[in-house]
Amino acid sequence: MSDTSPSAAPPPPSLPEPGAWRISARTAAILLVFTIVFTALMAGAYRLTRPAIEATRQEAKLRLVAEVLSPHEYDNDLLADAVILPPTPELGLAAPSTLYRARRADKPVALVFEAAAPDGYAGQIGLLLAVRADGRLAALRVTNHKETPGLGDYIDLKKDKNKSAPWIAQFDEREFADATRWRVKKDGGAFDQRAGATISARAVVNSSGRAVQWLLPRAAALYALPAGARYEDQTP
Repeated sequence: MSDTSPSAAPPPPSLPEPGAWRISARTAAILLVFTIVFTALMAGAYRLTRPAIEATRQEAKLRLVAEVLSPHEYDNDLLADAVILPPTPELGLAAPSTLYRARRADKPVALVFEAAAPDGYAGQIGLLLAVRADGRLAALRVTNHKETPGLGDYIDLKKDKNKSAPWIAQFDEREFADATRWRVKKDGGAFDQRAGATISARAVVNSSGRAVQWLLPRAAALYALPAGARYEDQTP
């Protein structure tokens, strides 16, 4: 018979002191109050600054639109008189976009909308177009691109070094009479390109031509839609 005493049982886990519970509860309560107050302050700040942020956003949109259509040509609330376009391959857009309708004395003046050229030299080129009610392209502007600085970026009015005769100005008041002529001269069309950077110009010309060609037979339906409506294409 062994005289070794059996192993002693481990002591029960000690419970936190009552004071520790109070400290933990107080800390949690302080954090909860801080979170509620901080959230309320952020929400209040957002509500106070939201009108100014929205006004700034609308001003930026109107400045961009003014590059293709003078605000003196229409008298309606352009940003409110808008419709939603679905993803449209002919415009180069894989996501919904907004089309704005300019009117004067309730009569159609122009449609302002976005398009994109997917085949720029360095990637996609964003476009903004204004097409008049008589079918003429009022103006075209490049809104974003990654074309080579000093070479292909002349498609961007702000980057074009030829300030007296910028390349993009040849789109102003252009009639879409013949789709085969809506190409760069190197491809047998009517639009100039600059030596060493034809790809950038070709992308803009071809994509803007497709965009105008898509829009013209749909213009009347787009003008007739209620503001805020989504356009559903029924034109073959």
